[in-house]
Amino acid sequence: MSTPVALSIAGSDPSGGAGLQADLKTFHRFGVYGEAVVTLVTVQNTQRVCRVEVMPSDLVAEQIRAVIRDIPPKAAKTGALGNLAVTQAVSEAIAEAAGSVDFPLVVDPVMAGSRGGVFMDEQTLRAFTSKLLPRAFLLTPNLDEASSLTGLSVRDPASMFEAGRKLRDMGAANVLVKGGHLEGDAIDVLVTSTGRRIQFRAPKIDTRHTHGTGCTYSAAITAGLAKGQDLIQAIRTAKAFVTAAIRTNPGLGAGSGPLNLFAGK
Repeated sequence: MSTPVALSIAGSDPSGGAGLQADLKTFHRFGVYGEAVVTLVTVQNTQRVCRVEVMPSDLVAEQIRAVIRDIPPKAAKTGALGNLAVTQAVSEAIAEAAGSVDFPLVVDPVMAGSRGGVFMDEQTLRAFTSKLLPRAFLLTPNLDEASSLTGLSVRDPASMFEAGRKLRDMGAANVLVKGGHLEGDAIDVLVTSTGRRIQFRAPKIDTRHTHGTGCTYSAAITAGLAKGQDLIQAIRTAKAFVTAAIRTNPGLGAGSGPLNLFAGK
């Protein structure tokens, strides 16, 4: 049996709770070999983001080509891309790879950090929408990201469904609108390529330690896809893992600390 491989194309978080570091830890937790392409480097901790340095776009593209040529992934994901040039370079490298390697792409449209740092201005947003979004097997926006991408006010399950349907019409094959910031339970709404509407529900956990939740969730889904799970199974497994990881967080840091990425072991 071949080893499942997953690729993350995202930014670096030196505190280890989000970005590439969280993605690789999550891949490992699920028994998946992880590859990582660095798009940007941040200076941050659990309290604030102090600095963001975006990698040269050609360097990002060369990283993608190098790993796909040698160790092609069974699934891949994108996170924070940083600027227009990198967004275009990632889109083009993924499109180029699609000619020879077939893998599902999970696109997490990271627009801003929870503690500061803007990763997608208006020009980058337009390029993202036209070039990378249509490459997504699964798009995973939170409420604010879904609102920015669609122009809708996304604040409840009904509007989450409308946003998901609109994003699918814009080119994403499947859309999972994440409702972690809803009042009450954390409800996510999946709109599938066939138009099905499926809700995933978990109790909301009262804690400030939620740093990296979106990265971890999308990475867990990517890991499931790399192992051959169907989309609904991968989301259901990832949702349960993230909920447990939040509930059993290690309480690290003076701000919004990381999740427990050992959850379930």
